[in-house]
Amino acid sequence: MDGFTPFPDALAAQPWPRTRPGTAFGEAPLPGRALDEGMGVAVGRRTVFRPEDGEDFGRVAGRVAAGNMSLAPVPDAAEQARLRNAIATGALLTSGRHLQHGDAGQAGRNMEVFTNCATAIASFAEFYLLLNGSGVGRAYDDELCLVDWGQAPTLLLHLDPAHADYPRGRDGLRRFGIELGILPWGTEDVGFDAAAEARVRDFLTAELLPDLSAVPAGAVLHRVEDSREGWAKAVEQLEAMAFEGASGQVLVLDLSAIRPAGSPIKGMQGRPSSGPVSLLRGLLNIRRHVLAPARERDPAGEALQPWEQALLVDHYLSVEVQVGGARRAARMATKSWRDPGVLRFVRAKSEGGLWTANNSVMVDAEFWARVRAEDGAGDLLTAHAKAVFAEVTRCAYINGEPGFINGDRLEDVRTGSAWEKPVHEDGRDFRSSRYQVEAAAGLLAEASRRASSARFPVTTNPCGEITLHVTGGYCVIADFAPLLACPVDLESFAPGEASADLAALWDARVEDSVRLGVRFLIRANRMDALYGEEVARTNRIGIGPTGLHEWAWMRFGLGFHDLLDESRSREFWRALDRLSAAAKAEANAYAESLGMARPVTVTTVKPAGTTSKLFGLTEGAHLPARRQYLRWVQFKGGKDEQTRAWLPGSDPLLAEYEARGYPIRTLRSFPGMSIVGFPTVPLALRLGLGPKLVTAPEASPDEQYAWLRLLERHWIGESQGNQVSYTLKVFTDQVELDAFRAIMRDEQPRVRCCSVLPSRPDSELGYEYLPEEEVSAGRFAAIVEGIRDGTVQEAVDWAHLQCASGVCPI
Repeated sequence: MDGFTPFPDALAAQPWPRTRPGTAFGEAPLPGRALDEGMGVAVGRRTVFRPEDGEDFGRVAGRVAAGNMSLAPVPDAAEQARLRNAIATGALLTSGRHLQHGDAGQAGRNMEVFTNCATAIASFAEFYLLLNGSGVGRAYDDELCLVDWGQAPTLLLHLDPAHADYPRGRDGLRRFGIELGILPWGTEDVGFDAAAEARVRDFLTAELLPDLSAVPAGAVLHRVEDSREGWAKAVEQLEAMAFEGASGQVLVLDLSAIRPAGSPIKGMQGRPSSGPVSLLRGLLNIRRHVLAPARERDPAGEALQPWEQALLVDHYLSVEVQVGGARRAARMATKSWRDPGVLRFVRAKSEGGLWTANNSVMVDAEFWARVRAEDGAGDLLTAHAKAVFAEVTRCAYINGEPGFINGDRLEDVRTGSAWEKPVHEDGRDFRSSRYQVEAAAGLLAEASRRASSARFPVTTNPCGEITLHVTGGYCVIADFAPLLACPVDLESFAPGEASADLAALWDARVEDSVRLGVRFLIRANRMDALYGEEVARTNRIGIGPTGLHEWAWMRFGLGFHDLLDESRSREFWRALDRLSAAAKAEANAYAESLGMARPVTVTTVKPAGTTSKLFGLTEGAHLPARRQYLRWVQFKGGKDEQTRAWLPGSDPLLAEYEARGYPIRTLRSFPGMSIVGFPTVPLALRLGLGPKLVTAPEASPDEQYAWLRLLERHWIGESQGNQVSYTLKVFTDQVELDAFRAIMRDEQPRVRCCSVLPSRPDSELGYEYLPEEEVSAGRFAAIVEGIRDGTVQEAVDWAHLQCASGVCPI
């Protein structure tokens, strides 16, 4: 008995039982769930726990619930207690952003810190959102790229020689030379001879304004403030002047007020600042690689059209956000298949080195029809569509990018609501108490006018699961983990054989976690926000499940192949139908009670990378990646080339993990960053899924596309739904290019979004490292045995791994 009754998506708008959600969790404090040893603890320490949490997830839940409920118009101690319990048990995981930043002071903070997903139409806006930790999507369609950066003013840069980060002395000059790319990475003191020192000094003389007394007459002097807002304002000033065609003017940016590198950032739990040299490097790259060549470009030529200039500017700024170490700088870059320069966009990553964004081509039903057309030789648009398809699939077959997004299937396009966004001339659609657009208000207004008639007025966030307006918008998102809503130890019953009473309580807690979750997200939409106008218009949220395969196994006794057979897995899909309807009904009713707009979107499935790792769950909709693997996690820090000691400012966890014997590597492509490898065995394997376990490489592409279509139908639904974020791996040593193209042509048009990643031996992919590295069972065992951390060995549970491999110890 599954405890669910049929409740199709079409009934989501009908009256829903108005019992207050959360009663199944109660109000007496429940103990916080222990994090998965090894990876879970590492992620918790790196991104969730504060000193006052004492590594107790129950305390995290307490502060997160308190912060979120502070956004309610009327205090509600009962709901706060229930919300706290749902989070403490792991049943409602919110998202990593809320777990990290949520506390009693939330009502006084800006929404950008709590938004996972955003879009931007201008480079300064994207930069500011990235600095706040949001993943940002941007459409680089010709009709939406308004700024010719070749019309920017002459840009001069100044850093006071008295600043602590101004290079001085041999060691300071050497480090500066390495950081700015003047010297080869890894240049040691012995190699820093007089000629190398002279190169660095010549660079300083040529590239920096030595003194503000040398500012040319009539120049605009802008002093960069020591804040996220200050950094973004500097780019806003430059971009606005370029939009206005100020090529005959001079802009001086003074970086002297920025705090030295390594100084604590209060709003980031004391994490270290990257200092003024980081911003200086980004601006120098823009001046050298965008502004100067854009002035010399052929306006009728293919190279460095405004869309490409914008892509380059955003890349160089994004690099500096990532180098900061405490922020992720996740980006999505999309471009319409109809644009003449789209083939250049397709090759931007593989040939242009623009690695900081996930790139996708925005397509529609017409595109796929033209691709499938047998005779289109005389039709230029059909020939173009076929060429785009051929080039995208050629590149994607090598490194997985770009992808295809079916823009006409996204919610706001299907309903037409995207074109209803009003145009504001006064900059109100990019304004909060912390940041008010000034110089670029005209740029944003013109962008809104363009978007009101654009073919693709929406794009997606970096992971593809959220639909957002191209001119800017947010989505606050959260995960619920139905497995973790189980009120008893999972080892106390056999998979799929929970008693009727247990099943009823478990199901009630799952539904309560969903209903509490949508209320949680709608309250977050009440925060002060840059995109406050768009938030009020759409009230967009996104809640989705994670750990689906573990829940299907323990609650219903179903493996992946069982789930694809709808007759066998009927109870599971009925459960998702009802939960989807509950999410939308609760969201609509709660928004109405608060006088807010009906949410444009409610359901989604996000990657759930951080939250799932806390408890060892499969991530979002994904299958387990492998049966055993090393999960690499980035930490800020590196080693001195000579002493091999950790450099000042390195995350102290690096030395701790090194002492315990974890594999550690210092990165070259991300200077100042190191990675730690955590041996990982999927929880699904530890739960005894055994022969029913299907890993991502073991599932065929058509099986995975079928899985996505089922999730879109039963969870995303026909209305108020975003998308499923999913990465599908294709073995290119088993699938030839023509077969790969056939998969994309036949399957990709039938879902909203799906990233397809070619799978080959890690060493052939061309990346310095991958987040998950497959290792043989023997090497895996050796790594585990070399780690001096008993709890990790317990979490890996080597005996389970051996049994799953058919080598059970007696």
